[in-house]
Amino acid sequence: MARLTSTEEGGGIVVVTLDRAEAMNAFDTQMAREMLELFGNVRRRRDDLRCVVLAAAGGKAFSVGADLKERDGMSVEDWRRQHALFRDAYDTLWRFPWPIVAAVEGYALGGGCELALACDFIIASETASFALPEIRLGIMPGCGGTQLLPRAMPERVARELIFTGRRFGAAEAQAWGMVNRVVAPGGALAEALESARAIAANAPLAIQGAKRAIDHGLQTDLSTALALEVSIHQRLSASDDRMEGIAAFNGKRAPRWRNQ
Repeated sequence: MARLTSTEEGGGIVVVTLDRAEAMNAFDTQMAREMLELFGNVRRRRDDLRCVVLAAAGGKAFSVGADLKERDGMSVEDWRRQHALFRDAYDTLWRFPWPIVAAVEGYALGGGCELALACDFIIASETASFALPEIRLGIMPGCGGTQLLPRAMPERVARELIFTGRRFGAAEAQAWGMVNRVVAPGGALAEALESARAIAANAPLAIQGAKRAIDHGLQTDLSTALALEVSIHQRLSASDDRMEGIAAFNGKRAPRWRNQ
């Protein structure tokens, strides 16, 4: 059975669901391969996409991370090969050109927490519980946790959470800035879709340009990042959609974006 499902919501919005509820949506080799294929194909062939919502089936867990039953007895070589595959799969999220919104219900542990962190922002229900507990298993986060968590909350808080592996709830995650909004149980997907619709209503080239500026800018010094912003802004200023946006504003009407 497929580990991921994809549902068209209209308006350029796609919901990708981790669909392994019987295993708390644990991340295994098949799921990694499907993620590579799905996000790779979406990235290559879709020019009508605007936003992706990453959700999970079952309600009890967004994902509890790597499937440790699959890893039981793995040789070092097999572990490293699988880890490289996992990193490639997560990389498709980090490098995805359109915004990804995580809708988190229940446990987001280890690689599941890293999946949520790989998204552009997180909507979590009151039931959500996060952790990077790898250190308690004799290893450390390996799919972005040591880099993404300190970028999503105060660094010293992130250090404590990584060094101790302790769990923290949605309210704490929101207070630290990791989670954008906390909603009632069962409401994360609906709220994430509202955010996706708000994003999708905007000019496609501008959405991609802003994401590119943020993603690349955070990896360099401020001067270089500001120069990148100017470069992207100048390219957008020559677009048909920029002219349409101004015309629609002055004409007091909804814009008709052409993605060019």
